[in-house]
Amino acid sequence: MGAVASLEIREKRVEVVMSGLERLGALRGDVSVGLDEVLDVRSAPEPFTELHGLRMPGTGIPRVIALGTWHSRHGRDFAAVYRGRPAVVVEVRPGGEFRRLIVAARDPEATVARLRSAVLAR
Repeated sequence: MGAVASLEIREKRVEVVMSGLERLGALRGDVSVGLDEVLDVRSAPEPFTELHGLRMPGTGIPRVIALGTWHSRHGRDFAAVYRGRPAVVVEVRPGGEFRRLIVAARDPEATVARLRSAVLAR
């Protein structure tokens, strides 16, 4: 996989921006939630332990790649994670499309700080 998905802040929203190959693997376009929907943001050193339930739709090879939507008894999560890469978990208020966004990050601590700052400033 070439470029890696990223979490960006755009127009009072947290957006998962994916490459074309990632969109193909996830079987969907970019995902976003409003800053006012974010409950918490944290780092996940082992992001595959965050995934529960069944993948549909998307692409997954256990402990190698997870792109797409995971359904569990707790709700739906969107994931874009890769082996050997930590991630950021964005917890979302109930009632939206997803309850969590789990996205690989080159610098998870900096991403968490940036997102928390944006949520507080909303």
